[in-house]
Amino acid sequence: MRPVATYADVLRIEEQGWPTNLPSNTYDAIRQGAAIDPDAPALSFFMSADSIGEAEVWTYRDLLRRITQTANAFHELGLRKDDVIAFVLPNLPETHFTIWGGEATAIVAAFNPLLEARTLATLLAAAKAKALVTLAPFPDSDLWLRLQPELAAVDSLQHIVLVNLADRIQGPVKKWARQAQEHEVAKYCGDGGVQAKLPAHVAVHDFWTIVDRQQDDHLCSDRQIAAEDISSFFCTGGTTGLPKIAMRQHGAEVANAWSVTAFLGDVIGPGKTLFCGLPLFHVNGVLVTGLVPFSKGAHVVLGTPQGYRGVGVVRRFWEIVELFKVNFFSGVPTLYASLMQTPVGAHDISSLEYGLCGAAPMPVEVFRKFQEVTGLQILEGYGLTEATCVSSINPSQGERRIGSIGLRLPGQAMKAVMLDDEGHFSRDCAVDEVGLLAISGPNVFRSYLSVEHNAGLWLDCGDGRRWLNTGDLGRQDADGYFWLTGRKKELIIRGGHNIDPATIEEVFHQHPDVQLAAAIGRPDAYAGELPVAYVQLKQGSHTTEEELAAFARARIGERAAQPKFIRLIDQIPLTTVGKLFKPALKNREIKDAIADALLNAEIEFVEVSVVEAPSQGTSICVVLANAEDETRARVIMGNFSYPFSIRMPNNEL
Repeated sequence: MRPVATYADVLRIEEQGWPTNLPSNTYDAIRQGAAIDPDAPALSFFMSADSIGEAEVWTYRDLLRRITQTANAFHELGLRKDDVIAFVLPNLPETHFTIWGGEATAIVAAFNPLLEARTLATLLAAAKAKALVTLAPFPDSDLWLRLQPELAAVDSLQHIVLVNLADRIQGPVKKWARQAQEHEVAKYCGDGGVQAKLPAHVAVHDFWTIVDRQQDDHLCSDRQIAAEDISSFFCTGGTTGLPKIAMRQHGAEVANAWSVTAFLGDVIGPGKTLFCGLPLFHVNGVLVTGLVPFSKGAHVVLGTPQGYRGVGVVRRFWEIVELFKVNFFSGVPTLYASLMQTPVGAHDISSLEYGLCGAAPMPVEVFRKFQEVTGLQILEGYGLTEATCVSSINPSQGERRIGSIGLRLPGQAMKAVMLDDEGHFSRDCAVDEVGLLAISGPNVFRSYLSVEHNAGLWLDCGDGRRWLNTGDLGRQDADGYFWLTGRKKELIIRGGHNIDPATIEEVFHQHPDVQLAAAIGRPDAYAGELPVAYVQLKQGSHTTEEELAAFARARIGERAAQPKFIRLIDQIPLTTVGKLFKPALKNREIKDAIADALLNAEIEFVEVSVVEAPSQGTSICVVLANAEDETRARVIMGNFSYPFSIRMPNNEL
């Protein structure tokens, strides 16, 4: 199968129809991939960047056997089709076995181990998790210590399966690692062990103890997994409050994996190696460096439990590429910015064919400079959890348009539409006309778990299809390429004028001393919002805010988009998958703007805080120093668009 080069190729693939032998579920998709060459390497893993030469390797025969055993272990625990198996794990081989073995048995729910423990418990309760797979107590790992005190609040929980990091330690220190782990359990749990710290009705199991005793050649459940069966719950990474939980189906995951391979052609298959550095609680890590290669017989290298965040991984990345002869990897813009600061040196990276970039738009300057420095092609794409993972990619063999998110995948419809004032479909957009991006196809998820989150999610475009409202703004050019132009809730609205933050960020990324830039709106009583730019400089740079302001003024032609303030910051906040975490910066500006307004009105206050609540969104709480200032403070606060509350230190008001 040749790769897509133009939009005509997408249409050509669709004319051929879906393959008749497409599996209905993820287990059969991996089994199909394993049958290509059972002795080929499927999964490699190294614990640290200093041990890349000591990687463990699983062949496809081993991989399928371990996935099958894991599924049978879950079945033995009494877990069935509609039960939820949650995992809170870093990137480990056991994580892959849990994901695919769990989907073959029940529903797998992926949760970020870096979240606050109380948030994790709330998510587990919301998902009604019956089983949890997580790390056992281990030196220098605080996951169990953080999580355990909150688990009693999860009423649905019946089983905890613990993964012991000592099982992944290789060489002569393995014995020491196991002794250290046992000491950790005794230290924090006492003679009763882990079970003593949990409610009596919650059973504790060691992962490999229950897996190793299982049959490995068939599913003991005899389950016939249908395409419409729910396979997984993934959080959408909501910016405020608790993330929404997306319910995805087996058929959607298989369809998206097939669409990706149909688009890329035969470049992913036996003999090809992909590096996985993105977290496996995120859909990109699971699909692009999981189901896609596993379904085609390719080799996945899992690099450290922390992925790209592992100590030394980025610094030694080109060495990793050379050693494993990596052909492809997937990352986010911040990764490419970091790799640009890492010299290739004498390392042979000729095996690399291209890097995939998604999760957030890549600054044009980072794109250009990375390709100049490394010579590596970057394929920028677009996707979202609700559409399984990937929806569009720049073609590897066709024109790669910098700044574009590429052509849509075959088998999935995608278009820009205009909505009326009530948020209903009005019409399709013309060529190059900006509108709301909508997606339809077998890769689209069922819905969010909480019914209230589904309001405004679906669009009726009058064609009988179910269209997903992505919330992203974009356009499609005459050649079928899509271009993101912003996101409704990220737009900076200054005096009724919409400003795309990307237009500001792109300019700052052209400056030779800038590592990262993030533009947000600062609340303003008169203009609504004013653009503010947060800038992280490259190491060793000493550019001033004044110099950056002059640089921006000379290059941002739209006066309204010129930043009112520039903030130099040591490190711009990032999410666990490397996206700019703008809510943290936004809340900082909200707090500062409110404080400035109160000070200008000579109103004394003790504290201004920003409060995030899933049901109400962002609100402001002001603690005044003097009760007599309440009336004037309410006038000041009324000039801003956020709900607010005012009280005294003793909670009088």
